[in-house]
Amino acid sequence: MNNTLKVERAIHNITQAKLAEMIGVSRQTVNAMELNKYVPSTVLALKISNIFKKPVNEIFFLDNND
Repeated sequence: MNNTLKVERAIHNITQAKLAEMIGVSRQTVNAMELNKYVPSTVLALKISNIFKKPVNEIFFLDNND
């Protein structure tokens, strides 16, 4: 699964640490999501989509290998 988290954070001027605090995870978890090493739960993906005011599938999407 790929995502646009890093881009969204930059657009909204939010650090990894701040996003982590907002969604209740560690900064390392946000980093792992950005590096496609961690797939978030549905609840976590929904929290992130609410913060960026975008549908989940505009932030998280499958690639050809998924």
